[in-house]
Amino acid sequence: MTTAARPTFEPARGGQGRGEKDLSAISKQYSSRDLPSHTKLKYREYGQATVEELRNRDFRKELEERERVDKDKGSSRRAIEPSRESTTSSAKRQKLEVPAASLDADDPLDEDESDSDSDEDDTAVLLAELQRIKKERAAEQAKKV
Repeated sequence: MTTAARPTFEPARGGQGRGEKDLSAISKQYSSRDLPSHTKLKYREYGQATVEELRNRDFRKELEERERVDKDKGSSRRAIEPSRESTTSSAKRQKLEVPAASLDADDPLDEDESDSDSDEDDTAVLLAELQRIKKERAAEQAKKV
């Protein structure tokens, strides 16, 4: 085993041997690392968010303007995209509506017989609603003309 990894209990001290001077005296040599650096501060120029600029800005107005612009952009995008997304998301929802844990092996997957009565009732309600809407629109057209 090497002796290099052993701790030193008596570390070497300089300045007391032959030809060595007292190390407590101030040395005339110094390193470039001892020199002061970054002695000048940079100040913010106009346009770099100075304190005065921040005081004079109306953040509320800027925020409302950005929200309005984003809302205008978003409404035009939403008018186009939902038709495409609604078909895919509704198909996904229909697939997810049947929980796997509640299915029995004996029960048929399609329960159309029990739903047929409620489907007919729903259809009748929807047709009545459609007729009512058509009457309202016709009345509005008559008022305009």
